[in-house]
Amino acid sequence: MWYRKGVWKQYEKNILATDKVTASFLQGYMKQMAFSRSYCSVLDVFDLNKYKVIRNAGKVQVALREKRGKPFIFVAGKN
Repeated sequence: MWYRKGVWKQYEKNILATDKVTASFLQGYMKQMAFSRSYCSVLDVFDLNKYKVIRNAGKVQVALREKRGKPFIFVAGKN
């Protein structure tokens, strides 16, 4: 089955997978890995609901995970 031509398909954002379910899983996983600890160390989170700036890499990562659906939380680069 794996040797046949056309088994692998290229989806959005350069994802190579056999079906759409696998492609969406890989896309979500890659998005999660993009916000790893090393990447979060160069970000600041401005939480206007609590009037604070989050600069710690671990807390930035938690804030980005909890950000979904909350208004007035902004992410900015440190440079």
